[in-house]
Amino acid sequence: MPAFALQNTNIPGVILAGGRSSRMGQDKATVMLGGRSLLDHAIARLSPQVSTVAVNADSEPQCGLQFIPDIVPGKAGPMAGIHAAMAYAATLPDVTHVVTISIDSPFFPAELVADFVAAIDAPAKIAIAASEGRTHPVFGLWPVSLAEDLAAWIETDQKRRVRDFLQRHNVTEVPFPLHPTRASMLDPFFNINTPDDLTEAERWLEVLS
Repeated sequence: MPAFALQNTNIPGVILAGGRSSRMGQDKATVMLGGRSLLDHAIARLSPQVSTVAVNADSEPQCGLQFIPDIVPGKAGPMAGIHAAMAYAATLPDVTHVVTISIDSPFFPAELVADFVAAIDAPAKIAIAASEGRTHPVFGLWPVSLAEDLAAWIETDQKRRVRDFLQRHNVTEVPFPLHPTRASMLDPFFNINTPDDLTEAERWLEVLS
């Protein structure tokens, strides 16, 4: 029997932008980096890699993209956003998997989705990103068939940690190398949580340009 091979021609992407942003002090989607919002950076980075782009957030962003609110009530964390992405993707024709990314990592790899797809050898396998020995599970490729299981887990698990859900399933970690720049090596999953992180991101953006 031939090995399973996932095709990357019909994989939607969802930007997860529903976090509390308590340390940043404002909605991360509207945070400006290099004269563009973090949402604009995410859209530009993700769009060439997927069939469609949608946004999971607390309120509808003014970007013209499909808006996907959480289905599970009560600000249930990043897994609620991933569940919303799965449920949305399951309504699209011939879609079996969906990619999620975080709004606050503007330098994520341009080959993210292609490398995820290459790592999938079973229909129910999940692929998540890793770098420098750390995993970044919000950056993942998820089978939409897991939507009901994820919804039940969110409703019954008190801690709702992403890694706890992953332990229940077949998961592969896809490592991504640091990105060389003229200054030093950049972790492509560098994330912006605080104003100081934003200042550092501005420096990285200047180096990359």
